[in-house]
Amino acid sequence: MRILLVEDDDQLGAALSRSLIQAGFEVAWVRGAQDGDLHLRTRTYDALLLDLGLPDGSGLRILRAMRRRDDRTPVIILTARDGIEDRVLGLDEGADDYLVKPFAVPELHSRIRALVRRSAGFAARQWVLGDLVLEPELQAANLKGEPVILSPREFQVLYLLARSAGRVVSRAQLEEGIFDLGEEPESNTIEVHIHRLRRKLGHRRIRTIRGLGYLLESA
Repeated sequence: MRILLVEDDDQLGAALSRSLIQAGFEVAWVRGAQDGDLHLRTRTYDALLLDLGLPDGSGLRILRAMRRRDDRTPVIILTARDGIEDRVLGLDEGADDYLVKPFAVPELHSRIRALVRRSAGFAARQWVLGDLVLEPELQAANLKGEPVILSPREFQVLYLLARSAGRVVSRAQLEEGIFDLGEEPESNTIEVHIHRLRRKLGHRRIRTIRGLGYLLESA
């Protein structure tokens, strides 16, 4: 899962980044509102961890801007502001959750996973798509009760398709989801991963929607 952390405190930002990476998340950490807004406009993230008191403006500015353009990325506000008015404002502006500093890091990890599950339309840790079951936290997949051996990149492609099961995911979205900034993919990389997934999961499970992208059947 790719997480954007917007936090200007160097010590806290470094500690949170380390803990998230150790928990299996991919983390981009920026320290200001302008950089946070730029990242959200140019990359796709599974969740945003947002501090409110930033050196170049309020984190609420980022939140308002992303919701105005219908960016539905799950947002957890991380702040020292513990007043009920601050919580109500943050949630009313479009945040999905609110954690007051200091907080327990394991609780943050759990809240991130829960938000990402719900945003993808799943309530439990296991994502059930008919006879295909994914466990994103373990990067594991099962088909008809049997484990499916997938490379990290194959699992990431499958995860991105499952997160939008029943809807088309473009090739550009898949490339953005599996490659780091500045990394140049081969022209047929996505097609190769899709071919391998079809060979392991069945050729009819992932449909090619000509000119648009790929669609994972929801059941």
